[in-house]
Amino acid sequence: MSKNEEKTHIIPYRTFLLVLLVLLTFTFISIGVTSYNLGPFTVLTALLLATLKTILILTYFMHLKFDVKMFGILVAAVLALIAVVIFITFLDYLFR
Repeated sequence: MSKNEEKTHIIPYRTFLLVLLVLLTFTFISIGVTSYNLGPFTVLTALLLATLKTILILTYFMHLKFDVKMFGILVAAVLALIAVVIFITFLDYLFR
């Protein structure tokens, strides 16, 4: 392999460890939220934390931050579609 073809880590390991700690913190917060009765906000809080964890995983562990911008646009479109489907599901549940 020549010097130009050599693959190196774009993100330092310290950043990976920091992101891992944030993901673990969000996981423990989502576990803690289930012990409180927040009504309909319990599910909303769990989905919000899951969305934040997904964004962190896509950005750092799947290197979407340093990839072609078109991939980021496609992922954002899929996440927007999922958000619309979940919103419609909540509306259906609310007005039954």
